Amino acid sequence: MDQHPTWRKSTYSGNLNECVELAVGVDGPAVRDSKLGESGPVLRLDAAAFASFLDAVKAGRHDR
Repeated sequence: MDQHPTWRKSTYSGNLNECVELAVGVDGPAVRDSKLGESGPVLRLDAAAFASFLDAVKAGRHDR
């Protein structure tokens, strides 16, 4: 991952800070909890794992 990745969050989250942020770098995609920001853990995934994660999200398997 880049030393200073550019994090972005979904436009669906509006002004709320309760979402997942995404950064894509040379080492692949990474996600983090926007509430924790810089102090929180970062989950790094390879391309195949990230595609699988997105499929699961789209299918609603991570909905509360």
